[in-house]
Amino acid sequence: MSHGFELKPVVAGIDPHTPAVLMPLARLLDFINRAMVALGMLALLVASCVLTYSVVSRYVMKASTDWQDEAAVFCLVGATFLCGAFVQQLRGHVGIEAVAGLLPRALNQLRLTLVDLLCTAFCSFFAWKSWTLFHEAWAEGQTTSSSWAPPLWIPYGLMAAGMTLLSLQLLVQLTARANRLFKPVAGGAA
Repeated sequence: MSHGFELKPVVAGIDPHTPAVLMPLARLLDFINRAMVALGMLALLVASCVLTYSVVSRYVMKASTDWQDEAAVFCLVGATFLCGAFVQQLRGHVGIEAVAGLLPRALNQLRLTLVDLLCTAFCSFFAWKSWTLFHEAWAEGQTTSSSWAPPLWIPYGLMAAGMTLLSLQLLVQLTARANRLFKPVAGGAA
């Protein structure tokens, strides 16, 4: 059981096992992921300011608040989905390591490769479906049901872009893991 105090700090970077052909994509993703984290921080700040204004205007000034909740939700959707690839780059998503300690090293590496493959497939499907939702909302002019009625292509576009970035990040990491599995580095390092 791990409590986290013995873990090394995680640093974003590019896996040295990434195939040379994908290295430009990995560098581009690293740059984009860092930019998305900065935008995500800004979106969270905006959402907190909007929600604070909503509370003050609703309860202190007795004013109507019909746009604040949706604006905050759109900011949170953007921050959540657009920062997912950065979290994946750190391999910071929640993972259960109960099985890892029981398996031999080679079998555990195979398990990790299969998990990356399944995650890449799932997130790619999710990205594709998100782009279809974005297209429908854009083509049909769909809006929310509130009196403010912002267009739904905004959150769907944020979701689609974020899932696409996550899928690409997973693809790069999958190929690096597969390289590590099938082409071990000389000297036994893994």
